[in-house]
Amino acid sequence: MKMHVGGQWIGKDDVIEVLNPFDGAVVDTVPRAGTDDVTEAIATAVRGAEVMRRMPAFERYELLHKAADLMTERLDDLGRTITLEEGKILPEGMGEAARAQETITLSAEEAKRLTGETLDLSAASNGAGKFGFTLRVPCGVVAAITPFNFPLNLVCHKVGPALAAGNAVLLKPASDTPLSGVKLVEIMLDAGFPPEAVSVVTGSGAAIGDAIASDERVRKISFTGSRDVGEHICRTAGLKRVTMELGSNSPVVVMDDADLDKVAEGVTSSGFANAGQVCISAQRILVEGAVYGDFIDALTPKVEGLTTGDPLKDGTTMGPMIRESDAERVEGWISDAISGGARLVTGGGREGTLHQPTILADVSPAMRVSCDEIFGPAVALTRVDDIDAAIAMANDTNYGLSASIFTQDIDRALKYAQQVESGNIHINWGTQWRADLMPYGGLKESGMGKEGPRYTIHEMTETKMVVIH
Repeated sequence: MKMHVGGQWIGKDDVIEVLNPFDGAVVDTVPRAGTDDVTEAIATAVRGAEVMRRMPAFERYELLHKAADLMTERLDDLGRTITLEEGKILPEGMGEAARAQETITLSAEEAKRLTGETLDLSAASNGAGKFGFTLRVPCGVVAAITPFNFPLNLVCHKVGPALAAGNAVLLKPASDTPLSGVKLVEIMLDAGFPPEAVSVVTGSGAAIGDAIASDERVRKISFTGSRDVGEHICRTAGLKRVTMELGSNSPVVVMDDADLDKVAEGVTSSGFANAGQVCISAQRILVEGAVYGDFIDALTPKVEGLTTGDPLKDGTTMGPMIRESDAERVEGWISDAISGGARLVTGGGREGTLHQPTILADVSPAMRVSCDEIFGPAVALTRVDDIDAAIAMANDTNYGLSASIFTQDIDRALKYAQQVESGNIHINWGTQWRADLMPYGGLKESGMGKEGPRYTIHEMTETKMVVIH
């Protein structure tokens, strides 16, 4: 595939091979962009931002709705592309494609809802005879830097709102999974968006990321990825608006009155979807002592029932990790935990990029499988005494993206919701759940800003204050 720079599709002799994580086969190639491509793409986006700023909101709405319709027509291809380049099982790939279409539809609707507010300035001591109102205006050029694990929907969460708000957008997809993002840009152009308004550069973040982040003409950066890369982007960006969706090691608290079958179902769903490569995957499972053993008995058969293999085949319920080096890292962390006294309940093995779904019990909070983000198919069980100890342990982390509790006690549930430092709180389900219309984002080192089209548009616009004297 080609990249879209300077208002046209271009290729290069120097290419990046996009590999199928399951078997290593080459799915396609994309150009390896350099800093000169970034410079040209940003210059074009500056012109595109002026075109988008003048485009009526209703026209932006219509174009995004047409893009959503085109996504529906191409849904099978989009879903299969996600699976081929990322490795998640085909039902998950198709589910992501459907969610991405919904995200663009939501963005279209929000294009019609950009509003300000009126202010009675006579309420100020010097405001007699004054009247004011606010306007929301586009930032201009938005850079969207996206991760490998949701290569279409997380692109849509940035590209859709950027265009809905009247910005131009420069997309830099993950170099492991660029194809879905390139296909979305094709759809936006086929829907009728100006060629200057939508660009995509394909290449390594290490090679071109700083050129994007540091350019003064980029007025907004929306990044999803690791905490360390996010911090580097913030240091590089200078005086511009940023949204950071970063990592986590999400805690699930299990109280003694929980429905253990429901907990086992929720932890299996939240901990092992997409081979655990989700920033809100259930990782730290904090279980009250009275039900600790019973919960292990309930969880183990569900996890052992997961089938790893070719993500395109029926019957496969968990696919490979994105790279063998990532699977090796997870294997190493698990081995270190066992050496440190954790108990392997099930799993732990690896074959290439396929890592077995793993349960570790008796995990110390100081172990890396608990205190860092494992981003793989493993959950770490730790015994807790009561709700206060569970809250303290849930908060004992630099992260704060998603947390959950299973209990039938409304007082404990609300205490958890009020006291746990996390941007998303779930009661009686696992941590990995998101509706694309809700405000989504983390606290502490899990990031800043919110996603969800309505909320993203506020992040991608600025406020003007108008005073009539």
